[in-house]
Amino acid sequence: MNIMVVVCLFVAIIFSTVLHELAHGWTAYLLGDTTAKEEGRLSLNPLRHIDPVMSLVLPIMLYLMGMPILGGAKPVPIDSRRLKGGAWGMALVAIMGPLTNFLLAFLVFGIGVATHAFILQGGNWYVAGEMGVILNQIVLMELGFFLFNIIPIPPLDGSRVLYAISPDVVRDFLRRVEPYGIMVVYGLLVFLSGVFSRYMSGAMEGIIQFFWFIFG
Repeated sequence: MNIMVVVCLFVAIIFSTVLHELAHGWTAYLLGDTTAKEEGRLSLNPLRHIDPVMSLVLPIMLYLMGMPILGGAKPVPIDSRRLKGGAWGMALVAIMGPLTNFLLAFLVFGIGVATHAFILQGGNWYVAGEMGVILNQIVLMELGFFLFNIIPIPPLDGSRVLYAISPDVVRDFLRRVEPYGIMVVYGLLVFLSGVFSRYMSGAMEGIIQFFWFIFG
């Protein structure tokens, strides 16, 4: 275990968690809901956002176990009744969190290419040196956060987008499932870990190929 990689990943997780939640909160604020601001969540102070287990313990444990890095934070309080755009407003608030993780992955990947920490040779790409290892882990972490949160199962962010585009019968189903949704998510991770890993690995590989297409 490389302590430097773990420390850098720890810092990156905190930074990423804060920006993810700020993206939710600021989008809601711009759409008319001031709840997050009133409760002090439009802040760069990580103590206002991190959840000790979901933000720190879980992602570090998954990293040490060699599994995709996932995690979360204390949900930003949103009052959907105050949002402009109804369900579409809520969908926009929800998707801005994962999109922030995607953008961070893109930016860190660009830094890796610019500093030659990521090298493309013969159609394959490699990481160079300790900096390459650290940047690679951060890219994979951010993509893991992105891909996990867009899964359309309540209460994950992707479910808000599904709700916005669905007919009433599907919306009613999502409302009924939401109280138990987190158990469904954990069941997916535990009992369908193989399927989940293939989804994550395949999607990450496709996104990284897209990044190389942009930066190559």
